[in-house]
Amino acid sequence: MASPVTTVPDRSATTSPSTPGAVPRLRTGRRRHTPGRPRRSVPLTLLTGLVLLYSLLPLVWLVISATKSQSGLAHSFGLWFDGHFALWDNIRQTFTYHDGVFARWLLNTLLYVVLGAGGATLLAVLGGYALAKFSFPGRRAVFAVVIGAVAVPGTALAVPTFLMFSNMGLTNTPWAVIIPSLISPFGLYLMWVFASEAIPTELMEAARIDGAGEARTFFTIALPLLAPGIVTVLLFSMVATWNNYFLPLIMIKDPDWYPLTLGLNSWNAQAETAGGQPVFHLVVTGSLITVLPLIAAFLLLQKHWRSGLAAGSVKE
Repeated sequence: MASPVTTVPDRSATTSPSTPGAVPRLRTGRRRHTPGRPRRSVPLTLLTGLVLLYSLLPLVWLVISATKSQSGLAHSFGLWFDGHFALWDNIRQTFTYHDGVFARWLLNTLLYVVLGAGGATLLAVLGGYALAKFSFPGRRAVFAVVIGAVAVPGTALAVPTFLMFSNMGLTNTPWAVIIPSLISPFGLYLMWVFASEAIPTELMEAARIDGAGEARTFFTIALPLLAPGIVTVLLFSMVATWNNYFLPLIMIKDPDWYPLTLGLNSWNAQAETAGGQPVFHLVVTGSLITVLPLIAAFLLLQKHWRSGLAAGSVKE
């Protein structure tokens, strides 16, 4: 006896949308965006490439030009090497020219950075922490003064600063550069804003309940949390002091106390003086040596730019 034939419905057939309980499937040609994966934008990529090229092109020119001699700078293409590789000879001449005055300028710049930028960072950290975590009379007035000081350009204060230091007898001394560098309104404002967000008040209250004093609370709890902000202010202050040109120009006349910016400018101006010897290859090589410490500082300190150090330390 023949068994009845059972018809099995084809599962590959598309279910009609009118069927109860059926979920229609839509097919689109677009690629779905995966959550967590950044979208790719061709115009943004091109713009970023142009900005990167604009930023690196002067550095590439500086590196290539430092490998050329004085005659090679004038008779070769700027963005390509000369036939004679003179980098090591240029470095030797830079440190031996005029009885090695370049090394003296380098040490002067390091002195101004260590005392000026380091002191500015220390004062900004202490002031920003106090303004962010303590209440006292006149706090709003201090905030207004700091904001106003950020808006005032440094060139507007150059002449009054020079007259004040001249009456005090501090011009033509290192203190004429170090003392003004200690004041950093932007660094103070930055640490103020960062400390108010990075240090939970509950952590400070818990430390005080456990018997910690204000000094111990600052050094053991607040200071590690402020590390990213401290590094940021330090780098800003260091770059500003390292590249400072206008303040030493009006304060210092003795070449022995010149920073690198003034020293290299004096070498560059030799070609315009009567009987002066052009040393453009030494100016270029000295400029390359000048930017190397800044690049090294950024590369070494970038690991400290971390956020969220206090994440999870306080329950909401």
